[in-house]
Parts: sequence; structure tokens; C-alpha cells
Amino acid sequence: MDRWLGDGGMELVGRLGASLERYGVDGEELGWVEGRFEPTALAANPHGAVQAGVHAVVLDALMNFAINAALGEGDHTQGTIEMTTELLRPAVVGGTYALRGDVVRLARQVAHAEAVVTEPSGEVVSRASGTFLLARRG
Repeated sequence: MDRWLGDGGMELVGRLGASLERYGVDGEELGWVEGRFEPTALAANPHGAVQAGVHAVVLDALMNFAINAALGEGDHTQGTIEMTTELLRPAVVGGTYALRGDVVRLARQVAHAEAVVTEPSGEVVSRASGTFLLARRG
């Protein structure tokens, strides 16, 4: 997993201004990831506001990374089954935001996760929840 810190293994995520910096597994064997988002011009409309689809890309990457942090060697997420995204306030170029992704439930074939983008004050900018298909070795 360390090799994917930074852009999460996806060049687009880094080019949008997101960086995954820390990850781990909590006491219930559920994964998490934290990072920061400093939106680039690529992430925004001509007025400097981050587009909804960019939020979705970043939030999806956070949830996938958190799930992979909890899985055993050789197991990985295979795809996003469904995802719900909410944008509560604008993120803008020049701002710095905190990122967090958490596994809510890890089953044999699917995982459920949540992710959030927050302002330095702690106010939620955007959030998502999703269900992900898993590829297991055995």
C-alpha cells in the first residue's frame, strides 16, 4: 500500500490536487485513509469551484484505498458497485481540505465504505458512501 501513497496509484487523482498520506486498520480490522486536497485548475470550472465529478473521483479513490488497506495480500477491490455523493459547500482552487475514507463493513464479496472532504474548520464539503466488489484469492 505504501507505493500508492500520494496519488493512490492513479495519476488523475494527483493531477486534481489530492494526496493520500496515511492509512491503517482500526481495532475492528476496518481500513482507513487520510490525506489532503489542494484543488488544481484541472479540478475546477472557470470560476475556480471544484466540479462535482472531481469530488466523486476523489471520494471514490479514498473509499477504494481504505478498503484495500483492510484486505489481505492478493485481495483487492475490483470495482465500484454503487456510490452516492453529496456536495454540501464549494471547494475552491487555492483552498486546502482534509480527506478521510473509512470502511464501514467488510464482507466476503463486497465492502461498504464512506469518505469525506472537510474544511480546516471541520465543516463537511462533500461526502460519499459506496459499495464495492471485492476480488479475493481464495
